[in-house]
Amino acid sequence: MTDSTHFPPGFTWGVATSAFQIEGAAELDGKGPSIWDSFSRNSANIKDGSNGDVACDHYHRYREDVGLMAGLGVDAYRFSMAWARVQPAGKGAWNEKGFDFYARLLDALQEKGIAPHLTLYHWDLPQGLQDEGGWLARDTAYRFAGYAEEVARRFGDRLASIATHNEPWCTANLGYGNAQFAPGVADARQAIQVSHHLLLSHGLAMRAMRAVNPRAKLGIVLNQWTSDPATNSDADRALAELEWARSVQWFMDPIFKGHYPELALRAHGANAPQVAEGDLDIIQGALDFLGVNYYFRHYASADTPPRSAPAALGTTDMGWEIYPQGLTELLLKLKDEYTLPPIYITENGMASADRVEGGQVNDSARIRFVELHLAALKAAMDAGVDVRGYFMWSLMDNFEWNSGYAKRFGIYHVDYATLQRTPKASAHWYRDFVAAQRGQRRAA
Repeated sequence: MTDSTHFPPGFTWGVATSAFQIEGAAELDGKGPSIWDSFSRNSANIKDGSNGDVACDHYHRYREDVGLMAGLGVDAYRFSMAWARVQPAGKGAWNEKGFDFYARLLDALQEKGIAPHLTLYHWDLPQGLQDEGGWLARDTAYRFAGYAEEVARRFGDRLASIATHNEPWCTANLGYGNAQFAPGVADARQAIQVSHHLLLSHGLAMRAMRAVNPRAKLGIVLNQWTSDPATNSDADRALAELEWARSVQWFMDPIFKGHYPELALRAHGANAPQVAEGDLDIIQGALDFLGVNYYFRHYASADTPPRSAPAALGTTDMGWEIYPQGLTELLLKLKDEYTLPPIYITENGMASADRVEGGQVNDSARIRFVELHLAALKAAMDAGVDVRGYFMWSLMDNFEWNSGYAKRFGIYHVDYATLQRTPKASAHWYRDFVAAQRGQRRAA
């Protein structure tokens, strides 16, 4: 029997965003172009024809947004840094005005007692590096390590944690595998090689940051899911096993075991990555934490067309099955396969077709989604998984990548014409939930 409402004292409650999705100020104060600037300015790439030039204008409204966080009573804020804002070409000179923005943001968070958790890379590679090969070029891994080192040197003592990458699976498979995301390449072999260079950059960055700031808490954020066979057929079970190997194990095994999963390597065949001697030694290494992003499970069907997941609890506005028990199953499976550091749920949430009506936004489906996932999270914790915090995605509606502004994940509604932020029912619910947790902490 689990108690889904009582989390342990010291558990971190937070919200999350990413730089390109909210900052705007695309060309201000010396910022260079990123691959998402370039990709989104081709309206054919974005479903609503929009771009990220303004987004939520967080660059100018960061104090207001930190005030929203303070109003929620959260302990922590997970955000990313725009590499091209602090190093416009991805190499060469640093942009002090860019670093000044993040210093001001850290000041504002400190004033409100909110712990900052930084992600170095949330998909927005400087276009200058893309012009020289992007993540397909091995040299980009070394450029990334130099960027990480500088950030850790400047800000490491002010940050509660630093994650190297957010969801490298997406960078590789959506950016290079099917052209859904920037830089818009559709080449399976390139995607697999890019995934290796991303992991190499993670390992190089971890070494570089530890050298300049041994006290910094370092890790990586991976999007993960279980894969369930649609039937008990051998074909469906094999597909489910392969999906686990080429998605979760593909990134976890090199970090925690020092090798790629054999099943996935065999499946990739001639597309398997070129791995230089010593690469896996660089990639493998102790993490201070592992960030896990969970939204849905994979449903493996060999039928043509594939069988759809049952979706007994419905789907989100992204069309993703709502499957909270998958979070429990995922965390327990990770615990069985790996020797894990403390885990943070760094993203969890849902897109909903939210509208302001009478000055209010009733997103009761999102509240139920979060309640069910927190119960699933607590069940995993009660079974022995060491989870230290939960970050809701997202603080506010934002530029949702190739969906543009059509999909709303926020607990604050953003009117993109006026940029007004309006709390949704889920914001009030989360505020009250966090307050109740703090009351329980005092009682404990």
